Amino acid sequence: MSAYGPTAMILFTGLLGLGGLTLLLASLLAVANRRLYVEEDPRIDQVEGMLPHTNCGACGYPGCRAFAEALVSQQVLPGKCTVSSASGREAIANYLGVDPGEEERRVARLACAGGSNIARVHAHYAGLSSCRGAALVAGGGKGCFWGCLGHGDCEQACDFDAIRMEHELPIVDEELCTACGDCVDVCPKDLFSIRPVSERLWVACSSREEGNGLLEDCEVACTACGRCAMDAPGLIHMADGLPIIDRTRSPEMRESIERCPTGAIFWIDPDLGVQKGAAAHAVIRQEPRRDAPT
Repeated sequence: MSAYGPTAMILFTGLLGLGGLTLLLASLLAVANRRLYVEEDPRIDQVEGMLPHTNCGACGYPGCRAFAEALVSQQVLPGKCTVSSASGREAIANYLGVDPGEEERRVARLACAGGSNIARVHAHYAGLSSCRGAALVAGGGKGCFWGCLGHGDCEQACDFDAIRMEHELPIVDEELCTACGDCVDVCPKDLFSIRPVSERLWVACSSREEGNGLLEDCEVACTACGRCAMDAPGLIHMADGLPIIDRTRSPEMRESIERCPTGAIFWIDPDLGVQKGAAAHAVIRQEPRRDAPT
C-alpha cells in the first residue's frame, strides 16, 4: 500500500498534470513566437529619437512613437510634425531619404476677449473653481452667456504651458502651442478652435446677440454693426450676429478691422500681437469691473 494517503495522491496527480499543461503551452508559445515574430525596423528608434517627444498628437498620431513608425513606413512626411523645428524635420527627411514635406503650423485661438476688467459678472459663483462646474449653474453667471468663464480649465489642461490667465482670460502663446486640442476639449463654452497660424484676421467674440446693449456686459463685444463686412465685401459677411470670414480669400484684408468700434475683430501680428483698428476704443482699466462681484 502506498505510504501516501488518497488526498496526497490526488494533489500530486493534479500538480503533475498542471505542470505538463504549462510546459505544453509554453512550448506552443515559443513556436508561435518564432513563426510569427516580425522584426522591427531599427530606423524607428532612430527617428523617434529625432522627434520632439511632446506626444501632443498634433500630427494626427497618438504619440511620437506611432508617428516615427508612420514615417519609416512612408505613410507620412516629416513636415506633418509642426512642433519640430525646420532643421529637425530636415534631419529626419535626410535620414530617411524623403522629401520633408510642408504642413502649416496650427495654434489654438480663443473666440472671446472679455476679461474681468471689461466684462461684467451678474452672479458670483462660489462652487468648484472650474469652468465646467460653473457652466452647470445657470451658464456660469457671466453677463455674456457665450463668454469665457475664466476659471482656467484650459490652462490646467495644457501640458505645454502655452496658456496663461490674464484678467481671468486665457492668453495663448503661439510659440509654445502644439495644437494638441486639449483646450478645445475642456472648454464648456466651445471658445477654442485649432487654426492655421497664418489666419491673422480674427473675431474674438461668440455672442449671438446684436446691438449696443451688449456693451453693458462686455465692452469689447461684437454688436453686429456690420462695418467690417461693408469694408471687406466678399471676404466677410454677417451671420447670427457675428462676422464670418471667408478663409479661402488670400491675403486677408487688414482694412476690415479699422472701423470696428469695439475691436472685436482684430489682426494678430506675429511680432506685435493683437492689433486693433483706429476706431476701437482703448481698454485702460486693469482692475476688475466695479459692478462685478469681488
